[in-house]
Amino acid sequence: MGRLLHEELALRWEQLLMDEAFTGGAMAWLPGRTARAGQLVYPSGGALDKLYFQEVSVNSGGNPRVLEDPGHVQLRGPVRQVVTSTVQGETLLAVRSDYHCALWKIDKQGPPAPLQVLQVEKGATGISLSPHLSGELAICSRSGAVCLWTPQDGLQTVYKDPETLAFRDPSPWRWADFTDHPRVLTVGDRTGVKMVDIQGPPGCGLLLFRAGAEAACQKGERVLLAQYLGQPGATSTALHLICTQFSIYLMDERLPLVPMLKWDHGLPSAPLLARLLPPASPGCPRPLLLGGQGGQLQLLHIAGGGTSMPQLAGPPQSLPSITDSLSAFPLLEPKRQQQLQDRLEAPLIGLAAAPPCASAPGLLLFQLSAAGDVFYQHLHLQQASSHPAPECPAPRATAPPVDQAPKPSWSSRARARCSRWLEALMELSPTCPVWTAPTFSHRRFLGHMEPQKSQETLAQTLRAAMAKGQLLRPGDLSTLPRAEPPPAPQCSQQDELTERLAEAWEGRTAAWWRRHHSQTSEPQTQSKRPKRRTQLSSTFSSFTSYLDSPDASGVPRSQDLSTSEACPHPPGIPPSQESTQELWAQGVQRERRQTLRDFMARLPPPRDTPGPVATPPSQASSLQTMSVRQQTPVLSGSQRPRKKPRMGF
Repeated sequence: MGRLLHEELALRWEQLLMDEAFTGGAMAWLPGRTARAGQLVYPSGGALDKLYFQEVSVNSGGNPRVLEDPGHVQLRGPVRQVVTSTVQGETLLAVRSDYHCALWKIDKQGPPAPLQVLQVEKGATGISLSPHLSGELAICSRSGAVCLWTPQDGLQTVYKDPETLAFRDPSPWRWADFTDHPRVLTVGDRTGVKMVDIQGPPGCGLLLFRAGAEAACQKGERVLLAQYLGQPGATSTALHLICTQFSIYLMDERLPLVPMLKWDHGLPSAPLLARLLPPASPGCPRPLLLGGQGGQLQLLHIAGGGTSMPQLAGPPQSLPSITDSLSAFPLLEPKRQQQLQDRLEAPLIGLAAAPPCASAPGLLLFQLSAAGDVFYQHLHLQQASSHPAPECPAPRATAPPVDQAPKPSWSSRARARCSRWLEALMELSPTCPVWTAPTFSHRRFLGHMEPQKSQETLAQTLRAAMAKGQLLRPGDLSTLPRAEPPPAPQCSQQDELTERLAEAWEGRTAAWWRRHHSQTSEPQTQSKRPKRRTQLSSTFSSFTSYLDSPDASGVPRSQDLSTSEACPHPPGIPPSQESTQELWAQGVQRERRQTLRDFMARLPPPRDTPGPVATPPSQASSLQTMSVRQQTPVLSGSQRPRKKPRMGF
């Protein structure tokens, strides 16, 4: 139990530092019927297990407008990643959960149609849609397997390696994406990224990126995200985005291990979200959104690619985050102000953007927090003087550069919406509900038991404390009746195993062992003592004491009358000797009388004694000597259990 507890605490601590479950983002934008309309797909609910499809239209000012209530699909697990792609005019939506992956086909005229659901036993860590073939997906699992999945052909394992790529490092996280070639995939873990040829032999491939290979790398730098920057239907590009906790790399798959660009992103949290948007017009730079887990955002503009050298069109720009809007809210009470701050500081798990167009030149950005809130901000585009083509309106946001603090500006409509959201967040019931007993009847089961007054007083105390939200102390529960322990199972004394297990369960194994050892040793000691003395010694002592006693003849015969009648007469003993035998047998123990009868039956009958005559002392002594030499104990099977022998002599 201690080992499992330490493993769980270590896992929770790693999740607090970086929750890799939402790598890639759990939010996506689907194009609609027109360029200014679309669908926003995101999870909601307490467990993030409801996938919502919200119709959104963008007006001329660039602000979104919700058309109708969103439709939702109930899933069997939390949504971790949402990916969308449009290939040959067909839009597909892929959703990854912890142990399931699903694929939908999006129809602009109707609801989404589910195609297939796949179960991943080891747990899925990444999913991506192919930009070349419609309906083809790449799925990664924690066991190190990478599979291609199509609804027509099913599942096909293309790569499997439980070890890391570059060096040994514990990394259950795996990631896969496509490249410029339809049959070449990129497989990544925390140590690097590798290009794998599906059609080649197993293990064939080149290492695209290796963590720590650069001279300017930092200690402990690991791969967090690897994404292909090619767009479906666009000009062929071979660029890949590699994000670490310190830097961002642009890699060209034609030149492995040689970064085209590298810069330090400066985000205080791990960058786990990236969205590459199409350019506003042909020939213009493409906006790249980079999101950290803590809610920080950066906007970059990538120019070139394909046949030209990729470069950044201007410095990276820092966008206003959700936490920066706290100053725009009205000042609240300290308790509610802290509640609002905690809600706004929830981790960022989704990022989406409506691409700019000629009718709506602005950039509409959506963010999803782990608390289930969806925020948006509108970025106005300006002319970039640093761009080589002045006639091309470069999409440069009004947000300040990275080294400047962003200042969000709210419109009157946005303030009204946030005020309504704040009222719903701070809405509390006027009176706290009082706890009441369950409605089902329990008298049917406990009809013979009447509630005691002490129990009624305790129940009332508990209800009053729960209604006021007070903390109960142990002294307040002094009237609580102590629960009696359940009765121990009554085990038989002969069942030694049951008794030992019962004592071991109570923690008294040592005491039981000592008690059992003493009980076992005592009968052995007592049984060894009589063996040291012959069985005739006690009889000899009793017989001698009877002969030496002067008043032995005064003992009444009524004491052994029942014994003499019960025991059969030994053969060969005349009736004249019975009375003589019964006289001396009165002082002998019962278990020894049959032995003496058998001995006297072998003696020759007396000739000179017609009647019962007392045995003289000399004859008694000779009789004692003969009994010691010739006595052979013959025990009757019907005799009673032998008593504890007395001390001899």
